[in-house]
Amino acid sequence: MFDGASFPKSLDEETFDEWLENGRNSKISYRYLCVIWDAFEENYIPTYKENREDIFGFDPYESSTGRESLVAAYDLFSESRII
Repeated sequence: MFDGASFPKSLDEETFDEWLENGRNSKISYRYLCVIWDAFEENYIPTYKENREDIFGFDPYESSTGRESLVAAYDLFSESRII
């Protein structure tokens, strides 16, 4: 997943599925999984959000820090990609 020029490392599907499951099983009522690319570590990291509005603080076109950038966001329950 997410293999390309901007993100030279692929994300293992098993890891992605584990992130979805961890978000669904959290005691905090998360609704969304954000997949972040950390350019310094050259790795993907998960972040979880309760509200859809919180995702847009990580706008992939405007808010990238240079080190971290939003790759995609998913609804934890429908597993549909929203960004």
